[in-house]
Amino acid sequence: MQNEPIKETLGFQAEVKQLLNLMIHSLYSNKEIFLRELVSNASDATDKLRFEALTDSALFEEDSDLKIRIIFDRQAKTVTISDNGIGMSRQEVIDNIGTIAKSGTREFFGRLTGDQAKDAHLIGQFGVGFYSSFIVAEKVVLVTRRAGLTPEHGVRWESSGEGDYTLETVEKASRGTEITLHLREGEEDFLDGWRIKSIIRKYSDHIPLPIVMVEEGKEEVVNQASALWARPKSEISQEQYDEFYRHVAHDSDAPLAHVHAKVEGKQEYTQLLYLPSRAPFDLFDRESRHGIKLYVRRVFIMDDAEQLMPQYLRFVKGVVDSNDLPLNVSREILQESKTIEAIRSGCVKKVLSMIEDLDADKYRTFWKEFGRVLKEGVGEDYANREKIAKLLRFSSTHSDAQDESVSLSDYVSRMKEGQEKIYFVTAETFAAAKHSPHLEIFRKKGIEVLLLSDRVDEWLVSNLHEFEGKPLQSVAKGDLDLGKLEDEAERKEQEKEGDEYRELVEKIKTVLAEQVKDVRVTFRLTESPACLVADQYDMGMNLERLLKSAGQKVPASKPILEINPHHPIVQSLKYEEERFSDWSHILFDQALLSEGGQLEDPAGFVKRLNGLMLALSGK
Repeated sequence: MQNEPIKETLGFQAEVKQLLNLMIHSLYSNKEIFLRELVSNASDATDKLRFEALTDSALFEEDSDLKIRIIFDRQAKTVTISDNGIGMSRQEVIDNIGTIAKSGTREFFGRLTGDQAKDAHLIGQFGVGFYSSFIVAEKVVLVTRRAGLTPEHGVRWESSGEGDYTLETVEKASRGTEITLHLREGEEDFLDGWRIKSIIRKYSDHIPLPIVMVEEGKEEVVNQASALWARPKSEISQEQYDEFYRHVAHDSDAPLAHVHAKVEGKQEYTQLLYLPSRAPFDLFDRESRHGIKLYVRRVFIMDDAEQLMPQYLRFVKGVVDSNDLPLNVSREILQESKTIEAIRSGCVKKVLSMIEDLDADKYRTFWKEFGRVLKEGVGEDYANREKIAKLLRFSSTHSDAQDESVSLSDYVSRMKEGQEKIYFVTAETFAAAKHSPHLEIFRKKGIEVLLLSDRVDEWLVSNLHEFEGKPLQSVAKGDLDLGKLEDEAERKEQEKEGDEYRELVEKIKTVLAEQVKDVRVTFRLTESPACLVADQYDMGMNLERLLKSAGQKVPASKPILEINPHHPIVQSLKYEEERFSDWSHILFDQALLSEGGQLEDPAGFVKRLNGLMLALSGK
């Protein structure tokens, strides 16, 4: 303790400076949210104290009556928000207020647009509510002491929200945190008792502990001070549900939907779960925090209870309150708990039903924001695979646009008479999928094909093999088999042309022996001279590229080159001698490029192409 400096001045992390500037300017039109954010933080601090005190009751320091107090001083132009929660040590103050040490920081700043409305939303998502104090305050003073430390370990933090802050060791008799805002000129309406009450009742009525306002020496509890999820649904307005969502999700937007249910039977628990209307910036950071808070008999146990919701539903926010779990439950116990398994199963079913019940407009919003994540569930959640499959949406050749509005049920309802399979093509981009040469025969016959271009789609189709008894089939794998969609005359014509081109196929196969597994005549093409397909049980070419780009080792496999006997280039090859090898390589390279692949020898391709062009021009 003697070696610790009594007072020092420290500089804000660069990101904090940027954030403070954004906070003051982007959120200025909704200044009152500073109170919501500070009350929310105080509530979290009391939750953390309750949780830690489960194993160390001495942390209560003979004061278990948890509350939040708000005092304003008109003469000094200050508003003070205090709590008797867990408090902070000196290092925690530096870590939590002087720096932003959360994953996704760089991505967060990279997504800022300069548009105040959009940036304000991002700031809310980032969960840095303390900094909102500087919207209304020219100076902020924070005094705190962590529960369990002695009074001389108090910490005083002060800043005007510019480049630095001071940190000082002080005496603080009680645990918890006290934040005093010295208001800017023109913000005097936040010194009005009625205004403070209305803000608390608007934003923080759901906080499950008393919020006490002190005015002229009188104390008044201004919120209901009961857990919102424990109240009857009939007594909760939509506005109250939405405000509770903003509290648990750190989101300034209203949710798309919510489900509030009390489950009774072998397990007794209450669930209040929300679907956000917009994806968080760190949605694809699988290590980022989940959104479920776990309570046991109204006592907060933990944030980020990942055991209650699978990864593919990591965007869901809300609260689960169990009557059956022990108060001293740990993450390790949760992983092996049969009670938790049952709660998780019940929550997943409720969420999937909530998604299913969205109206068309809300579903479009949901799919745009969370569709890629929901697709992960096909491989992660075998028990609900069929239900998830019904919720999936895709683009298809049924529409020219990348609208992702086609469900598998829609596709099945439009299948042609005699069609036995659901056809799809995967590619790195929508344009590559839409213009894939493999679609040519399907377009000619009017057969719909799903166009899959999300990275997760390869994972999806490797785990979803059928839907309503209809197998899914890649149009770029194995032999073309249209089943009853081909007539006998077509089959006979194909056999005849196969015989006619057998010698040419063997010659090309000899030239391309190092690049291809086989060469054969195809009838899936109507315009292109050639295409590449993967053998039925080999890895698809798009998946192979994705794995390689991710640094994965991929087992070596060669594609099959299929040639179109009706194309003039292929027909002329039957009579080509001098430049047969060049033409064969050009066919292969063109087919590879049309698949979105990369040439192993681009210079060789250009040289061959130039040579053939000169030969054709007669020079």
